[in-house]
Amino acid sequence: MDERRGLLDTVRYEADVLRVAQVFIDALRAGNAIYWMGNGGSAADAQHLAAEFSGRFRIERPGLPSHSLSCNTSAVTAIANDYGYELIFSRQAEAFARPGDVFVGISTSGNSRNVVLGLEAAKRKGAVTVALSGNGGGAIAAAADHSIVGPDGYSAPIQEIHITLGHIICDLVERALQTENSL
Repeated sequence: MDERRGLLDTVRYEADVLRVAQVFIDALRAGNAIYWMGNGGSAADAQHLAAEFSGRFRIERPGLPSHSLSCNTSAVTAIANDYGYELIFSRQAEAFARPGDVFVGISTSGNSRNVVLGLEAAKRKGAVTVALSGNGGGAIAAAADHSIVGPDGYSAPIQEIHITLGHIICDLVERALQTENSL
């Protein structure tokens, strides 16, 4: 049961979650977008959370601009073929990032090189960067403006925390924007 301790200890994430939710609220209020990056299960989490914003989570509302950078297989495979897998997110960040956008990198190890490079490229373009990681935070937490570091251990409990916290952030964003009549 120790590996599930992180799920039971969500209170320890409160300040980080509130800070990241405010970053999202500020960006969306200003007309900016949220971009998500991750590999494997973290790519699935990136797609899932992007869809919660662009579709809807709990409140019937207009779609919010949120995109997963792993979804365009033509871009991912072309960039990987032409430049190398490490650059699949940084090339897209160079293409899409605008000042005030938010780029979220997800990595259970905290050390996915392509996610680190994506965050760095987005930051150079003036985007705000957020890391969702585990295992002490790793290189992506060091590269990001804001980070939420999940538990240590293997991927499953870290991914469960990421989705849970992602849902909480989405709920906070929806409620804030609805309360302010920004939707």
